[in-house]
Amino acid sequence: MDNTPSAPTQLEELAAKNASQRLAILREAIASVIFGQEELIDLTITGILAGGHLLLEGLPGLGKTELVKSFAKALRLETKRVQFTPDLLPGDITGNPVLQELGGERRFVFQPGPVFTNLLLADEINRASPKTQSSLLEAMQERRVTVMGQTHVLPEPFFVLATQNPIELEGTYPLPEAQVDRFLFKLEVTRVTTEVLQRIVLQRRLGEEPSLNPVMSRDDLLEFIMLTRKVFLPPVVADYIARLVNASHTGQSRAAQAVKFGASPRAAIGLAAAARARALLQGRTYASAEDVKAVAKPVLRHRLILHYQARIEGLSSGDVAGQLIEEVPVEAKPLPRTLATAKVN
Repeated sequence: MDNTPSAPTQLEELAAKNASQRLAILREAIASVIFGQEELIDLTITGILAGGHLLLEGLPGLGKTELVKSFAKALRLETKRVQFTPDLLPGDITGNPVLQELGGERRFVFQPGPVFTNLLLADEINRASPKTQSSLLEAMQERRVTVMGQTHVLPEPFFVLATQNPIELEGTYPLPEAQVDRFLFKLEVTRVTTEVLQRIVLQRRLGEEPSLNPVMSRDDLLEFIMLTRKVFLPPVVADYIARLVNASHTGQSRAAQAVKFGASPRAAIGLAAAARARALLQGRTYASAEDVKAVAKPVLRHRLILHYQARIEGLSSGDVAGQLIEEVPVEAKPLPRTLATAKVN
């Protein structure tokens, strides 16, 4: 069976190359502000093209918030920021009904909260209580908010880019599993090299925000998101995604021996979307297995819940995700003829 991607038309190829060139300008603009984090920038662009929400984890002061603000400026998106604290209430995010006098009558009128924006910066999201964190569930999945029985649609596009501190730090709460699964990527923000630190020291001033000019509009971004959805996903790549996600469950692979709960179907859908986005970023009209491998770790690492013993031994979900990528072959290996015959009989 021939699994070669069907040949795209010339127009599609030109559109993909044009998109790749425009996105390269976006990458360069962000890199001029966020130093030494090229892979992180590429994954953030990939996640946005896929239409997903992103969770950025790292110690304070590593540039997580600045990264999000830089993307908001470069993409010219309406942005609102919520500083998550233990006393934050769900209504502080979604909005609240307010009693007003209209036409001689007193009635409750819904006042939209900061979630009604294109890009919501949820800063230090795991410092709020689980109840408040859960207020974003409907918004992240269905792009709408329901308050007092009334549903309000969010602007298009809508992204949540959340930052969180490692759970080991004081004053943090673990995110509910249902909310974690709604993040397409979990990106780890790590410290930079000595050379990059020297550049930061020479080009940054304490208390001064770096300037960044917009490089594309909201409409441009929506166009690229729609183009991403048209990227061809070959059946062999879809099969690889399905086997990779299935292998994350107990009993399905050697790597999954450390896993208590594996990745969900939403992870498979997200993996396909991210692979398409990476292909477009590189100017291709079809996704490949290499695209899947490149994005599999940030898609899977936060969705794998390990056994207690595995965590005691120092094994992380990122380690297991890496093992899965190495263990699962790109193409399914058929059973030897003798075993296949025995199985039929």
